[in-house]
Amino acid sequence: MKRSESVFDGAPGIRLAADTFGDPHAPTVLLLHGGGQTRHAWQATATSLAHAGWHAIAVDLRGHGHSTRPQPPAYAIDHFVADVRALIAALAHAPIVIGASLGGIAGLLALTESPAAPAAGLILVDVAHRFQPRGGSRIVNFMQAHPDGFASLSDAADAIAAYLPHRARPRSSDGLRHNLRSANGRWTWHWDPQIVTQARQTMHDPAPLSDRLTEAARKLRQPCLLVRGAESDVLTPSIAHEFIELAAAATLTEVPRAAHMVAGDNNDAFTAAICAWLHTLAPRPSHKPA
Repeated sequence: MKRSESVFDGAPGIRLAADTFGDPHAPTVLLLHGGGQTRHAWQATATSLAHAGWHAIAVDLRGHGHSTRPQPPAYAIDHFVADVRALIAALAHAPIVIGASLGGIAGLLALTESPAAPAAGLILVDVAHRFQPRGGSRIVNFMQAHPDGFASLSDAADAIAAYLPHRARPRSSDGLRHNLRSANGRWTWHWDPQIVTQARQTMHDPAPLSDRLTEAARKLRQPCLLVRGAESDVLTPSIAHEFIELAAAATLTEVPRAAHMVAGDNNDAFTAAICAWLHTLAPRPSHKPA
């Protein structure tokens, strides 16, 4: 399936790099990655969605990948929400939004807080109205752990393997080129380190954001699928079931052999689960590869 590069306007002054997959006239699925990732985290899923008859758009959030790194740094959750509203406003039809972690938080708030962005549905990937503090802190600690980067891609792969011991290590480290960039003989993460400052503040006092997300869940009227990694230490079963009680049109599915980074841990099962749910909303004829 052919992939095309594109650029969208986010909030004023923000340009968001994106990859698009499939027929641009087909119903759109907008994919928003988690903090510290890039749009390439969705490549396998987006390709499968395009084969299933959807137009998939995977975006680098601000400060990530090839999108704008605002100066001075502007990484409060409301900045990401504003970008999602701008993205949706640029589309011809209301999309189905798929958001993992940070992307899911921004998507949920953009759809429910005024001015609410239109959407045909929402898939939240291992994120809900609150999170397990220990799991959230583990993510932020890893993001802060290597401020000077790595001497090689292999060193970066070692660090990721230690952080994700449940995941089989890839035979090659070349795929990490999407998540790191080379400068001055070092490989550094492909996102602005200032993002972690805001994340750390949220970990220190999560109550204000949790209150907002709880109210957002109550207001959500679009069909919603909450996807939990069965081994997640961020979204526990009890938190997931709380969300299902809060959101009127939400259902829950669990992906086996997956922790918080569900799509990366078990992409085949994750993609099958979301494709099955999407088919119940709008059956699509499968497309042959372009």
